[in-house]
Amino acid sequence: MLVPITNLPRDYAWGSTSLIAGLEGREPTRSPEAEVWFGDHPGSPARLPDGRTLDRWLTEEGAAVGAPVRLPYLLKLLAAASPLSIQAHPSKAQAVAGYAREEAAGIPRDAAHRTYRDDNHKPELIVAVSDTFVALAGLRELGATGRLLRGLGEAGTAVADRLDASTPRDVIAWLLSGQAAAEVDGVISEALEARSDEFAAELSLLRRFGGAFPHDPGLVVALLMNLVTLRRGEALFVDAGVLHAYVEGLGVEIMAASDNVVRGGLTPKHVDVAGLLEVVDGDPAPPPLLVPEQVAANVDRYAPPVPDFALLRVQVDGEPVSVPLDGAAIVLAVSGSVSVSEGTPGDVVALTPGKAGFAAGAARISLTGEGEVFVAEPGR
Repeated sequence: MLVPITNLPRDYAWGSTSLIAGLEGREPTRSPEAEVWFGDHPGSPARLPDGRTLDRWLTEEGAAVGAPVRLPYLLKLLAAASPLSIQAHPSKAQAVAGYAREEAAGIPRDAAHRTYRDDNHKPELIVAVSDTFVALAGLRELGATGRLLRGLGEAGTAVADRLDASTPRDVIAWLLSGQAAAEVDGVISEALEARSDEFAAELSLLRRFGGAFPHDPGLVVALLMNLVTLRRGEALFVDAGVLHAYVEGLGVEIMAASDNVVRGGLTPKHVDVAGLLEVVDGDPAPPPLLVPEQVAANVDRYAPPVPDFALLRVQVDGEPVSVPLDGAAIVLAVSGSVSVSEGTPGDVVALTPGKAGFAAGAARISLTGEGEVFVAEPGR
């Protein structure tokens, strides 16, 4: 079975007013368009041509064509014009415990102050589709962070001294606790005027977005993190506990089917400091880049070490490309015009940028035309 699926953009405040519209070749709506969800997640399930949501269709008919009742992954187009919240995601065990705790406390699942909306983990992978995609991901090597902070006056030096005397996790706890308000304001004030060849991009980021989050300790936490600029086709894999915030750009994102986000700043949404400290990985590490493996001509596979998902990037240049599948798949076009077939006569979906199709029960699909598509499937 192969059918087109569609969805509407979600209007989160950090979304771009132009990136998704530009990809799809239409006029911008002048409202933020942050994410388009292609999957069966009940928060915003995709729709089939007959009007049914994908989750409903999988429940009613999925088994008959070899599809699961629930997809293990969620595929998205993500378009950021300003930072998403600084956040981390729980492990599976943490999600199970946190969900049970909030269920027992009687917190409604749609409550603004609820953290665990399901009992699943949420590892995620993002691949840049725009020429550049900017993100904060993981904690920077401590020597470099010390040099950055000590260039930001007495307040920055105080944060650096505390980092020398304790752990990054303890410093994050101190910054987010409210006890460091003077140091936070001092660092932000110094950063507005500071200049640095080594950390020009970090300071520029703080100056650019500091006005939207005055006095927010998340701005100082951001200075502890790796600032990464992905080029088109480059990817980040964010596993459980990795502190991160996507900043700017258009990407294709795939994740385990979950909506569990533990926020620590740069957001008007609920900030769960205790919850963040419970799940965050406090060890400095290089940015978590994921290099794809070329599995065939014009086919790259991004395969993080999780069973929930893998992502294929396929360049179609006029010759048919045959792509084997490891389960129910979603095909999303990001350039050109590509037709998708699974070999059944008349079972063809034509895709243009921003359009998607769902393939269930097929061992492989064939792609023709010219363009670039991403294929989401379960991991191995």
